[in-house]
Amino acid sequence: MNAGVLAAVTPFTVPLPMMEALQVASLVLVAAGAAVVVLSRNPVRQAIAVSVYGLLLAILFLTFQAPDVTLSELAVGAVALPILLLLALAKCRRREE
Repeated sequence: MNAGVLAAVTPFTVPLPMMEALQVASLVLVAAGAAVVVLSRNPVRQAIAVSVYGLLLAILFLTFQAPDVTLSELAVGAVALPILLLLALAKCRRREE
């Protein structure tokens, strides 16, 4: 038995090099998503970018094997926050008219 193995190995276990590649790819996508959110100037597009960024963060948490944080991020970061932002933008635009 290998002393370096700390987790249970099942038929569905992803090999370590593949998991590291997924984690690095997720980190790069999250960094790119953050740049898109910051560089967006249109508030509606920025709200949509925040939603995509929340989805990317959820994927990142999933690759780091944190399913509870993934579900929280999906509910709050990818759904609730963008909806609240879009509703606030719609209300502000109605007041301007």
